[in-house]
Amino acid sequence: MNALAPLRHIPYRFLLAGRTVNALGNSFAPIALAFAVLDLTGSAGDLGLVVGARTLANVLFLLFGGVLADRLPRHLLMVGSNAAAAATQAAVAVLVLTGTATIPLLIALSVVNGVTAAVALPASAALLPLTVPEGVRLQAIAVSRIALNGAMVLGSPLAGVVVAATGPGVGIAVDAAAFVVAGLCFALIRVTMPVRSGERSKVFADLRTGWSEFRSRTWLWVVVAGFSLLNAAWSGGLYVLGPVVADQTIGRPAWGLVLAAETAGMILGGLLAIRLKLRRLLLVGVVSCFGMALPLFVLGGHPQLWALFLAMFVTGLTLEQFGVAWETTMQEHVPADRLARVYSYDMVGSFAAIPVGQVAIGPIAEVVGPRAALIGAGVVAVVAVLGMLASRDVRTLRHRLPEDEPRPVTESVP
Repeated sequence: MNALAPLRHIPYRFLLAGRTVNALGNSFAPIALAFAVLDLTGSAGDLGLVVGARTLANVLFLLFGGVLADRLPRHLLMVGSNAAAAATQAAVAVLVLTGTATIPLLIALSVVNGVTAAVALPASAALLPLTVPEGVRLQAIAVSRIALNGAMVLGSPLAGVVVAATGPGVGIAVDAAAFVVAGLCFALIRVTMPVRSGERSKVFADLRTGWSEFRSRTWLWVVVAGFSLLNAAWSGGLYVLGPVVADQTIGRPAWGLVLAAETAGMILGGLLAIRLKLRRLLLVGVVSCFGMALPLFVLGGHPQLWALFLAMFVTGLTLEQFGVAWETTMQEHVPADRLARVYSYDMVGSFAAIPVGQVAIGPIAEVVGPRAALIGAGVVAVVAVLGMLASRDVRTLRHRLPEDEPRPVTESVP
């Protein structure tokens, strides 16, 4: 199978372009916002509140974002959400550049940004299978993730340099501009929405249908529950305490390089995922998640640039195996007309504990110290992966390979 076959389809090319530009801009956001808050108050607790507020708003509205994405044209939802995100990031940039930013204002704008992302995430995930035939779906997922990660490889070190040279406000302004360009790309997508089974129902009935699809698959809710814990440890450790430790050790530009190392690993991981043919695709993906604990242990035990760079590269390489496996499994086993709603339950469950981890890690670090808190987060990550692997459904779910597809029967000619 040609790995570039999905690029023959015009809607997929516009989707890929929009997602890639989004990723390039968003690689600036966590670095710029983290150092904007640290410049403002120097408090890891304040940083946790700002990023946690966005995540909490995102989680609260994701379910409704999934319902909208199964009811309305998904590419138009992407256009609207990108326009709103551009406005919020532009406002944050102005506040930071003019020196008028305050923690309450940053929290408020983070909440609005989280709501706009709640509309975009299910729509974007459920839009991809509409842009390519089923036979090249895995390749389309892998190519998309490679492009996203490639953009972040370029963006993260560039963001570190820009933020160090000009200040966090410029970095946030770059993210705002990227949302505008991405929105234009999404506006050019033309796809046919899947036919809904049954008559159009009310919002809460749609939510119940999505919940039924979600809970009926044990492998699905087990992995989501595990990632709720895993993401809490990862986001609190890496995105709240990570910049704090980096500021004290390797410096801001180097922190951008460390984040870029993860996405460089993801690119290699994506290229590997394209070529792998595995019937236990989900099992291999979940086992790969052990790599997420590695940077947390290194940050807590030996925060040197070479060690962090290597740890993040390995994490990206292994984590991408899960990313491709998960998206492929979801799109293979969930009906297309209910996919966005199931994605929204997946995202809510996976993200639910992130704000808890982001808000709690600061006070914990103040009591036990940042290094000890990071080691503890790594232990939590390992426990979360072991919990997922305890499920027989996760270990045995089979992926349908191309050679497994039934072939048309032809009559032989004597």
